[in-house]
Amino acid sequence: MEREKYFESPNCENVKELIYYAVEKYAENIAYIIKEKKEKEVKYKNITYKKLLEDINALGTKFYELGFKNKRVAIVGRNRYEWAITHLANLLGGIVSVPLDKELQVDELESCLIRSKADVVVFDEKYKDNIKEIEKRGNGNLKEYICMSELEGYKDIATLLEEGYKLIEEGKKEYIEAEIDAYKMNILLFTSGTTSKSKAVMLSQNNIASNVYSMLLVEEILPTDVNLAFLPCHHVYGSTALIVMLAAGVTTAFPDGLRYVAQNLKEYKVSVFIGVPLLIEAIYKKVVQGIEKQGKTKTVEIAKKVSNILLKFHIDIRRKLFKQILDELGGHLRYVVSGGAPLDKKVAKGFNELGIRLVQGYGLTETAPVIASENARKLKYGSIGIPMENVEIEFENKDENGIGEIKVKGPNVMLGYYENEEATKEVLKDGWFYTGDLGYIDKDGYIFITGRKKDVIVLKNGKKVFPDELEVLINRLDLVSECIVFGMPNVSNKDDVKLSVKIVYDKEVVKEKYPNSSKEELEEIIWEQIKEINKTFPPYKYIKHMILTDEELIKTTTKKVKRNEEIKKCLEMK
Repeated sequence: MEREKYFESPNCENVKELIYYAVEKYAENIAYIIKEKKEKEVKYKNITYKKLLEDINALGTKFYELGFKNKRVAIVGRNRYEWAITHLANLLGGIVSVPLDKELQVDELESCLIRSKADVVVFDEKYKDNIKEIEKRGNGNLKEYICMSELEGYKDIATLLEEGYKLIEEGKKEYIEAEIDAYKMNILLFTSGTTSKSKAVMLSQNNIASNVYSMLLVEEILPTDVNLAFLPCHHVYGSTALIVMLAAGVTTAFPDGLRYVAQNLKEYKVSVFIGVPLLIEAIYKKVVQGIEKQGKTKTVEIAKKVSNILLKFHIDIRRKLFKQILDELGGHLRYVVSGGAPLDKKVAKGFNELGIRLVQGYGLTETAPVIASENARKLKYGSIGIPMENVEIEFENKDENGIGEIKVKGPNVMLGYYENEEATKEVLKDGWFYTGDLGYIDKDGYIFITGRKKDVIVLKNGKKVFPDELEVLINRLDLVSECIVFGMPNVSNKDDVKLSVKIVYDKEVVKEKYPNSSKEELEEIIWEQIKEINKTFPPYKYIKHMILTDEELIKTTTKKVKRNEEIKKCLEMK
């Protein structure tokens, strides 16, 4: 499949060039909306692109004066303006940026600060207790502790900005004139490893800039858009998205938290949203439940059929037809990008039928992150789209169905794992990065992921079962909040396993639809539904055992299920 280029995209060598390009092109556009709450009063402050660059340069100039040039600055905090300008000030001055997961427990956080050899930590006051504890212990390389807001005993970003502006007025230009080596390590990111100790991924500015370029060639992100920065910035998906939005002239607002997503979509008139399937599926579930409550399921299904017929004649009435539903999502949402895990294709289809373009992408921390994506014009439900313009993809050791391990080559591939040559050699071979994911490519050039290589369940007869395939269908059941499919040792045949599922039931649905049911009755209802799913598969893929619970599955802070820990827990319950 030819990789078309639909839109103009800045082909810059580094992030500094990208930001200067954006500021020149969109100087008076609003880059960030900052919500300021004082008692009951709420005010909104708009930061233009021009002002953003001035702030970056002021903060960076102060960083240089404090001796941070060629040092490592870690960032710990919620998504907020101070997070963004710290990260950008690091990059535009060639300072190594170390975004860290704010949800880490104090010991893990300390370990990451030590392992990354961070010289400075910029932190959100919400996490001050962890930082104070780390400061008290005095381990590692840390010399400076800077708070994002005013906090007694610490330097803060607002004061540093003020002092940076004065230094520029006095003629200090070293930071502004700093030349960037686009190909050396400038970002150190820890993977959200679900099995082993997280690895530190070394990324260059060119890794990021090349990925931004390939995304904006095909994704319809406009300078008139408003984006809600929900993805955690410490994650590569979130921090690259932050730069994608700036390169496209978009306005970004920061969310107030998970519970307020629907409110924030309306409040900021959000038109573009980048998220993980867990959240996107939850939003869609709420939409469907709303339609059901109003008794309009049949009407909406008929309207979708009519709309789909009209689309074949290039007549698009979706946004008028489903205006009431779209208004529940703020009324302006038009483009949703899902990544980080497989998305239920029913949800992707559902959003698109309502008039919201939903595309699915695929990538890893090690690939800065996007490898392949659906886009404005290439869409196939269930696929992860086609390779990015500057990325090569091949499938290693394909089986009889064409399924093999995905390996990639391109300018977005990491430099390696920091101080871990052995792990680097395992995944980087002859310029190819081995993802550990299995998949295949169809006749039209669309890529489909079948699961993680290490998660595949191999039965005694040699047949392979991909848990993802079954989990997606089970997760569609209204009583199911989440689930995990695994192989339970078979008592009657010790060489084999029986396919099992652990299901977390949805308490809200139980309260609403089955308020007087016992756990045993719920088990019976769900088991009957599992048997119906079984009928859609060959017998070797039948689920034969079920564990039901209301306790959430063990997850990483990026909401990926820790499969090994969960399976171990299930086997102990046996």
